Formats: sequence, structure tokens, C-alpha cells
Amino acid sequence: MSMFSVVPQPLAEMPWKILLLVLALLCFGLLVLFSAAGGSVHGWVESQGMHFVVFFIGAMAISRASEHQLKQIALPGFALIVLMLLGVEVLGAVSKGSRRWLELGIIRLQPSELLKLFIVLAVARFYDLLPAGEIRRWGAIWPAALMIGFPAAIIMLQPDLGTALMVVAGGMVTMFLAGLPLRLFIGGAVALAAATPVAWHFMHDYQRERVAIFLNPESDPLGAGYHITQSKIAIGSGGIFGKGFMHGSQSHLEYLPEGHTDFVFATMAEEWGLAGGVFIILSFFVIIRWGFGIADRAQTRFARLTAAGLSTTLFFYMSINLMMVMGLAPVVGIPLPLISFGGTAMMTVLIMLGILMALDRETKYGGSLK
Repeated sequence: MSMFSVVPQPLAEMPWKILLLVLALLCFGLLVLFSAAGGSVHGWVESQGMHFVVFFIGAMAISRASEHQLKQIALPGFALIVLMLLGVEVLGAVSKGSRRWLELGIIRLQPSELLKLFIVLAVARFYDLLPAGEIRRWGAIWPAALMIGFPAAIIMLQPDLGTALMVVAGGMVTMFLAGLPLRLFIGGAVALAAATPVAWHFMHDYQRERVAIFLNPESDPLGAGYHITQSKIAIGSGGIFGKGFMHGSQSHLEYLPEGHTDFVFATMAEEWGLAGGVFIILSFFVIIRWGFGIADRAQTRFARLTAAGLSTTLFFYMSINLMMVMGLAPVVGIPLPLISFGGTAMMTVLIMLGILMALDRETKYGGSLK
């Protein structure tokens, strides 16, 4: 008898290599936050750890869901998140000039973060319900475009350009993977480029400033370009192996703003160097590759689109944050998954992983809970 035959089925079906990698990223992130907090576990580290435990348990519960159950919650969940976005406009809390959060007593929820995953679920469900012969007709385009564009416009009003772009990217990628012709996306890109002057007119002053600083950060190194200038200094000074744990000068001397959230990678790179950065990037590469592997094995359109869409969204999370802190993209406030401090972002990423685990179980074991 195999030693694995006595392991309970739910445990045997878990992707333990991926879970251990997620745990390793979380622990590494806690070390970075511990250093950023000056050696204190209270505050960021304690809160981040508690968020992880709670949402990891939630992800394990979601991993036992069937594909049928995921289909059932896709569109109602999307509708609920859109209603919450509208509620933010009326009742939302204001922080740093933006209205993005709902105060729900024990948790401060940012509905736009959850939309990053529910837009993928909803668009995947829409195309799952659509007959295959209708995929290239107008009726296959405008409902999905409305599902993406309406909530993205609400998020832009909060204002939150980065999250709006993530929602649009996740939804559009899912539409493309569903089989819509490439010429539609090329035409859309051309139309978007043509509309750039109009979009510039409606952008907030700070958003225009971020774009201008991205194009020329040295134009105001002590003003609007301060964040990215200090981030580049921190990353560059880390070298190959870093300055050592708790020895980062940019973060400890508070030269690096938001060193525990948006610019946490710069905080890490200063102390852990290129080696730490390679560990994070390779870890996410393995997780994202696992997600696309699930999509490749999937037998249904919904599972294939959901797994590929969520994996792409996770890739956007990581790549946009890294490009942002390195000065390769404007600063748009996208956190680094499992590393940056933040409860709602942690919840979103772990729910994504829970859904991927559920689809992985069904593709491997034939949906034992159907």
C-alpha cells in the first residue's frame, strides 16, 4: 500500500509545491515589511500575517468548489461588486484624495480590487453561455465591452487609473482568448490612441503629472519625480546581494515613500539585491505557468478562459508593479502580490489562487465534488 493512500483526498488533491511557494513569498514579504517597519512586528507585519491566515483559509475553502458552483456565482458576484462600486461613490471613505473604500466595520474593503478577478469570471461565463457560432457576431462583443467599460469608468471617477487599466486588461484578454478576431483589438487600440488627447483632457492633474514624470523623471527629482527617483536609487544601490537585512538606508531614513506598499520591491531590492528580485520573479513565473497549465488541460470553455484570464491578471499585477518601481511605467498604484502591505489586495490574490486550485482539481481528478 502506498504511503500516500492514507492521506485524506482533499489534502492529496492540493498543489503542495505551489502552496509552499506562496507561503515562501508571504514569509519573504513579511521579512521585508519587518525591516521597513524598523524591526517591529506590530502594525504592518502583524496585520499582514493575520490577513494571510484568514484569506488563505478562505482560499482553501474555495479550492473545494466545483466548476458548476464557480459558474453560478460569476455573474451575480460581478453584479454585486458593481453595486458596491456605486455604493463607494455615495458612502465610500476618502483617503489621500481618493474615494475607493467601503467601511464594513471589521474590514475596509476596496471593491475595485475584487473586480479584477470578477471581471474575468463574468466575461468567461458570458462566453461560456454564448453559442460557439455567435462568437464573431456583434452580439458577442457589445455585452462584454459594456461589462468591462461601465465599471472601469466608475473606477476612473474614484479616481484610480491603475485599477481601471487592470480591469480593462483582464477583461480584454479574456475576450481575446474567447476567440474574437484580432482585428477588433487592433482597431480598438487605434481608436484608443486617437482618443488619447480627449482622455488627457479628462485626467486629473496628478495623473497628468505622473505621465509627464514617467516620460522625464529627472525634470522634477525633488517634487513630482521624487518617488521614482528614490526607488531607482534604492534598487540600484542593492547590487547583486543587497546591503543586508535591516540595512537599507533609503527606506530606514524614509527617503523612499510608500516603501511598504507600492514601492515595497524597491525596499526589498536595497536589502536583498538582485538575488531577492530574481527569487520573487521566478516564484511568480512558476505560479503563473501553473495557472496557464490548468487552462491548457481544461475541458470546458469556462474553465479555460477563467484559468488563463486569472493567470494573466496575476502577471499584470506583478509586471506593472515592477515596471512602475523601475521607472518603466507611470506610477499607478498597483501593489506587488503577497509582498505589498494591504488586506484587500491579499484577499483578491488568494481568491484567485483558490479558484485556480479548484479548476486544477477538476482537470486532474474529474471534479470529485460535482
